[in-house]
Amino acid sequence: MKKLLNTLVLLLLSVTAVADSFIIKDIRVEGLQRISAGTVFNFLSVKVGDEMTDKDAKSIIRALFKSKYFNDVEVEQQDNILVIKVNERPAISSIELIGNKDIDSNELLKSLSRIGFAEGQVYQQATLEKVELELQRQYFSRGKYGVVIESDVTPLSRNRVAIRITMAEGVVAKISSINIVGNTAFDEDDLLIDFESTTGGILSRFTKDNQYSRQKLSADLETLRSYYLDRGYVDFVVESTQVSITDDKKQMFITINISEGEKYSIKEVRLAGDLIVPEHELFDLVTIKKDAIFSRQAITESTELLTDRLGNDGYAFANVNAVPDIDREQQEVTLTFFVDPGRRAYVRRINIAGNSKTRDEVLRREMRQQEAAWISTKHVEQSRVRIKRLGYFDDVNVETIPVPGTADQVDLDFNVSETPSGSLSAGLGFSQSDGLIFNANISQKNFLGSGKHINFGFNNSSVNTVYSFGYTNPFATVDGISQGFSAFYRQTDAEEANIANFNTDVWGGAISFGIPISEINRIHLSFGYENTELNLPSDNTIQRYQDFIDREGDDFNTVTMTLGWSSDTRNSAILPTSGMSQRLTAEIAIPLGSLQYYKLRYKNTWYSPITDSLTLALKGDIGYADGYGDTDELPFFENYYAGGIRSVRGFKSNTLGVREDDQALGGNLLVTGGAEIIFPIPFLKQKLKSFRLSAFTDIGNVYDVNEDFDAGLLRYSVGLSAIWISPFGALSFSIAEPFNDQNDDEVENFQFSLGSTF
Repeated sequence: MKKLLNTLVLLLLSVTAVADSFIIKDIRVEGLQRISAGTVFNFLSVKVGDEMTDKDAKSIIRALFKSKYFNDVEVEQQDNILVIKVNERPAISSIELIGNKDIDSNELLKSLSRIGFAEGQVYQQATLEKVELELQRQYFSRGKYGVVIESDVTPLSRNRVAIRITMAEGVVAKISSINIVGNTAFDEDDLLIDFESTTGGILSRFTKDNQYSRQKLSADLETLRSYYLDRGYVDFVVESTQVSITDDKKQMFITINISEGEKYSIKEVRLAGDLIVPEHELFDLVTIKKDAIFSRQAITESTELLTDRLGNDGYAFANVNAVPDIDREQQEVTLTFFVDPGRRAYVRRINIAGNSKTRDEVLRREMRQQEAAWISTKHVEQSRVRIKRLGYFDDVNVETIPVPGTADQVDLDFNVSETPSGSLSAGLGFSQSDGLIFNANISQKNFLGSGKHINFGFNNSSVNTVYSFGYTNPFATVDGISQGFSAFYRQTDAEEANIANFNTDVWGGAISFGIPISEINRIHLSFGYENTELNLPSDNTIQRYQDFIDREGDDFNTVTMTLGWSSDTRNSAILPTSGMSQRLTAEIAIPLGSLQYYKLRYKNTWYSPITDSLTLALKGDIGYADGYGDTDELPFFENYYAGGIRSVRGFKSNTLGVREDDQALGGNLLVTGGAEIIFPIPFLKQKLKSFRLSAFTDIGNVYDVNEDFDAGLLRYSVGLSAIWISPFGALSFSIAEPFNDQNDDEVENFQFSLGSTF
């Protein structure tokens, strides 16, 4: 109202000199300093030769004030000359920000420029006041209620001003107490345990959980409401929230007043609407049952399951709404799920973006949802998971986009983020089991974007010297049958790997095939040939080794056939968080070679989310091997070994099992397992996809040919582990405390491996 009155007064005072109309002979502008006369003319509604009236004068003044360039405008007539006198507003020459630690200066200046407060813009006191209020609001949202903001405007030459904004941020107000009033069914401690806002603890210096934030409190109130609604309290309500602050703006006191209401149970569950799926099938998906306690979480879960089931039949836009009918006298709820399937939709087109290197066909052959077919949410999700499981992509997202102008068509937009799928490297690495490693390796899991795997490498460590070449085509046929071959040469010094003292020189090759038998299962078949030259040192003390050479010789040609089965439901090939990976193999050295033996092995890794941030991982590895035919026992250089960062952590690599002359012999029976709780990096808000921390327990041992399985001989360990998928390969670290260790066991509490080994 005040602004309107000021404008009217200015208009009345500014047009007194043009009370009578006249024909404009010329137009003159006076008082300009920075702004050109042409800019003023652009705002005029008249020109030379026009009749000038009182109405035109008011229009000119209104337009020039609206431009915000001028503090004052006068319109006069001098001998039929239209004279416009202006008083320019100053321009902002510079903006200086002082004392802002929480808010980045560059980001703040960008934000100010979007509201017209920037260098070169016209200075307005009202805009500066808005800036001060907005800065105060931002600091309040960060919990700094003691902030003091002062502005200093300094006039400069040529009608300019320099602006300095000084911010004394103060400290974040800490939460001194949180009180819940009105709770009788649950203890206050149980209600506050899931709050983001707390009164603080030992780690609050890092977590900042005791710093007040309006956004955090709003989230905590919703958490409180969910807690009650998931436990049957339908009428629960937060009646009021009081937040008070001390005079020094450093301590906050929060009081939450609630009304719990009564506890309700489910009287009946109904389905209504257009039930295009058999009713009994839909009822099986409803997780909340009759006589159960009312739970909003269970209702939401049931709604999602029903919606997904309809989506499997092509109803991508189905709506399922749960409507409660509350009987407050009996404290019961009749729950009705109203089903509206909508129109059935089919996929018009599948679009793929983000695959700058990988060919479209590599992704499309993993698709289980097809174009021109009814959409299935199950098949869409299967397609996303299969693409993610390839290991070529950091992230895979899919969106269902309705086709404009149609009611029954959708497009699927797959957006992928590629990860480096190959490497060309030459360098050094180190692991406690292999020592110093020199390697030169060319590896490409996605060769030229075709999805084919190729590797050629040289690796030299104190344990192994390896030359290798391999090729695999995962889609040698359109049915998904894979085919590959490999060749290698390997020298091994077993003593350097903490095993008994012997050396082997091995060269050979293999061809392999993989046959899919279902969505998640494959059969593997391979045929291989190896030539092994075995050497014992002159001071060998292991009599069974010498007996084997005396009986079988020291140069062997081995022909192997391996049959395997694998199953993989993991959600990612790299650091998964859910699903299971299983592999069962049976390798047999057939009589065409010098040795006859067989090796059976089963490996299993299972991941299951516990919460949004915690994952449970279980693993197991069981192997058994023996000789047959003309070979009386398993060749000792084919033994299983246990211990180390890839087996039972806390024990030195390959040292568990029977020992002779302080040398580990390994065994023909392997039993290892473990459990891990995977958790994010503490105090880090953004989750790192390439880094993983876990608390673990490992168990295992190997048993000699003359031993039966004895659970009392199993070794245990507990500890912490970290894995980082770096640009240089996987880096693993663990700290473990062994249990049930014996006097001759080699304990190693801290273990690490930098870079990959062959």
